Amino acid sequence: MPYVVTDLCSGCRYTECVSVCPVECFHLDDQMTYIDPETCIDCGGCVPACPVGAIKPAHQLPPDKRMWIDINRRRAAETPVLTGRLPPLPGADERKRAIPGR
Repeated sequence: MPYVVTDLCSGCRYTECVSVCPVECFHLDDQMTYIDPETCIDCGGCVPACPVGAIKPAHQLPPDKRMWIDINRRRAAETPVLTGRLPPLPGADERKRAIPGR
């Protein structure tokens, strides 16, 4: 899996990442987005687009975040494809401000 959405997306669900994805590999539920590893082409355009730093290359995930590889794979198979940008979730800006380094 080239890129992975981590728990930093949960509760925010900014979708700037979706607007730069050339292959529609993002899926969503009511709390966050997920990357389909079968569709992602490893372009990396989503990484700088994410305002909360939730997207990381799978090989750079620290041990405590590696479970997100399987979570993305599973949830992408269970949730609908997101093809366009949506408004962030209520409270997303406050959550973003609470993330260290953001």
